Order: sequence, then C-alpha cells, then structure tokens
Amino acid sequence: MAELSVNPQQWERGPKIVAVGGGTGLSTMLRGLKKYTKNLTAVVTVADDGGGSGRLRQDLGMLPPGDIRNCLEALANAEPLMAQLMHYRFPEGELAGQSFGNLFLAALNGIMPSFDRAVESLSQVLAITGRVLPVTNENIQLEAEFENGVRVVGESRIFQCKQEQDCRIRRVNLLPSRPKALPEAVEAIREAEMVVLAPGSLYTSIIPNLLVDGIVEAIRESRALKIYVCNVMTQEGETEGYTASDHIRALFNHSCPGLFDLCLVNDAPIPPSVMRGHTREGAEPILCDRDACEALGVEVITRPVSTVENGLVRHNPGHLAWELVRLHAQRNIRLVEDSLRRTPRNRVEK
Repeated sequence: MAELSVNPQQWERGPKIVAVGGGTGLSTMLRGLKKYTKNLTAVVTVADDGGGSGRLRQDLGMLPPGDIRNCLEALANAEPLMAQLMHYRFPEGELAGQSFGNLFLAALNGIMPSFDRAVESLSQVLAITGRVLPVTNENIQLEAEFENGVRVVGESRIFQCKQEQDCRIRRVNLLPSRPKALPEAVEAIREAEMVVLAPGSLYTSIIPNLLVDGIVEAIRESRALKIYVCNVMTQEGETEGYTASDHIRALFNHSCPGLFDLCLVNDAPIPPSVMRGHTREGAEPILCDRDACEALGVEVITRPVSTVENGLVRHNPGHLAWELVRLHAQRNIRLVEDSLRRTPRNRVEK
C-alpha cells in the first residue's frame, strides 16, 4: 500500500487530530499519525489498576502511568538512549517488571502540582510530537456489571470475573461517577478537525473515556469528522462473539447515538497459520455486519489496515494513519464541493 508523504510545511499545518483511547491500540495509531501532522492530541484513559501501574497507584496514590507512558514513547523524538530508558523494565528485585518510564513519571508527579503537569513535563523531556493528556486528574476506578447482575470493581479484575461468570458485560461505570474531564482535553476535542476513537479494549480502554463528564458533550458538539477504528480481532474477556455493530452499539449505549460518523473496519486477509494462534486464545476476526452498522446511523469504511507482528494480527500504524488522513482529506473536498453547489453561479464567476 502506497502511503502519503508530507513535507515539513504540510506537517506543520497538518489537521488538528484528537485520538481518544488507551492501551496499545492508541499508541500504535499515534506512531503512524505523527508522520502526517504535528497538531496531534492523545486523550488517554486513567482507569488501569493492574501491573506496574497498579503497584504505583497503590503505593503512591498516583494515577496509573502505563497508558500515558506508551503514548509518550510513541510520540517521542528524543535520543535513542532516552527511548531505551523509557522502555526499560527491571528484571528482578522489588522493582521486577516495573518500567523506568513509569518511575520517571511517578517522580515528576511527586514534584509537580498535578498529574497532567507531570505528563507535560515528561513530554518536554522527550520532545514529543503533539500532546498527551490524561482524560481526568481524578482518581477513578472502573466497575463492570455483567448480564447476570454480578458487579466487579477494578479494571484488572474484569477479565477474570467475565471468565467465571461466562456472560457478557452489560455496562461499565466509573467510581466516582462522572469525574470532571481535564479542561485541555475538552478544548482539544472542540477545536479538532478529526476525532478518532482508537482501537483497543472496548470496555477497559475506550469506553471509560466516554464516562468522564464533558467528553461526550465535546465530541457531540464538535464539527470535526468523527471516526471509530474498530478492532481487528475480538478480545477474550471482553468482546467474544462481538461484531462491528456490537462494538458500535456498546459505545452508543455508554454515550449517545450518533457519537461518530464513520467506522473503519479492517478487511485485509489473515493468514490461516496466524488465525490458528488467535483461535487458541479465544479471538476471531471481527465480522463487518455493514447493514446492522448502517441501521445504527454509522457509515462503514473497509480498508486493509492490519499486519502480522510476532505471529499476531495488529493494526499497521502506517496504513491506519494513511487511511485516516485520506478520509479527512476526502471529507474536506466534499465540504468544498457542497459549498460551491450552494453558492450562486454568478458569485463564483466573479
């Protein structure tokens, strides 16, 4: 697939894009988008409570740094040694499994007056393209309610509980409910030319952002092109058996109908040998049920945006970014054409 190339002037004047999400899906997409525009903002969930982030959250009472760190690494333009340091994980001792990048952010959080200021400081150290913003500065927990009525609190406990209950997640909530969004995140969405809900864990990376007070309202009121990038595969513990329309319906149920205009779905073939590995893990390609998606008021765009990495299917950062930028450009052309059609002919000739 041929990708667009941009010169420095085009990059400087590139579209204002806000990417909303968390986990590896968001950081993967950012790696591609940073090549096309410097006007890039990542709005990142802070509901994680597992792994190294969970340990720092419990020990220091800080917001989880892991998803934020991944986005900072994706957008960094620092020296290679700094990139290695940010990615380094301690192999043993009390810090075993902990990331240096998490600790760096934890130290800055202790120095700065708020978590978002700590993120801003690390952004400057790494000379990142664009901005990375936590969706809120409030200390939140994620609660899941299953179809059988069972509830569980804690993002890291949802997967295990779903396996035990063997039923779908009905809804997720934040505790406390409706925390206030970071004002800069709301402002970025309102000023954006394109808002993208990134691929990632539906209930634990994407939807938590929509439950923060001010985010859905800002997206709904924005005049930006609004796109949801559907996952390539279903995810064990969250979305087994889900189609593209099931993902859209869950997003709308946690926000409002018509929150986004387009859904971008992968249509690249998956090699059988790779597919067998995913099947063993309880994952399968997401079915693009176009009619059901369009019945929800969402236009479906299918493009070959996946790749195979270490034996697993993932979004290709370059291909995904190229398709998103192309969709934005096509939308602008349509807007100009519509404007010309509405303009009286004698005014155009003058």
